Amino acid sequence: MPTNLTIRSACKADVDAIGSIAEATGLFPIDMLGDMIAGYLDGTNTDIWLTAVIDDQPVGFGFCEPERMTSGTWNLLAIGVMPNRQSQGVGARLIRHLKAQLAEAGHRVLLVETIDAPEFARTRAFYLSNGFIEEARIREFYEAGADKLVFWTHL
Repeated sequence: MPTNLTIRSACKADVDAIGSIAEATGLFPIDMLGDMIAGYLDGTNTDIWLTAVIDDQPVGFGFCEPERMTSGTWNLLAIGVMPNRQSQGVGARLIRHLKAQLAEAGHRVLLVETIDAPEFARTRAFYLSNGFIEEARIREFYEAGADKLVFWTHL
C-alpha cells in the first residue's frame, strides 16, 4: 500500500479525475457524473463522495448515499481505483475510511450491489475481503442469467 495515500472528501477540483477513473474502470460514462455529483457539490443532499489521493493526484473515489425510508442504512453506489493503482490497497482504504465515517456519524449498515457474472468475480472477492457478506440474490435482475447480488456489512 502506498505510504503517501490519503483519503479525503471529494471537492469540485476532483470532478475531472473522478470522471477519468469512472471511465477507466468502466463504472459509468463520464457524462453521467455531473448529475450524480451536483447535489453533493452544492450541499443539497447528504451523499458522501471520497477521493483517494497519492502525491496530490486523485487515484480513486467512492460514492454512497443514504437508503430512502431507512434509519442509518447507506448504499455504496460506486468505488473505483485507477487500473494502475488497483491491488495496492487503495480500494480497501477507501472502504475502511467510509465505514469509519459512517459509524462515527451513528449509521448502522452499508450495502453494495453487484452482478453475479464471471467478469465481476474480482469485485465480489474485494467486497468479501473487506468485511461484507453476501446478503441477497435477486435472480435474473439485470437480464436472463444475470443475478443482482447485495452485499452487507454492519458498521
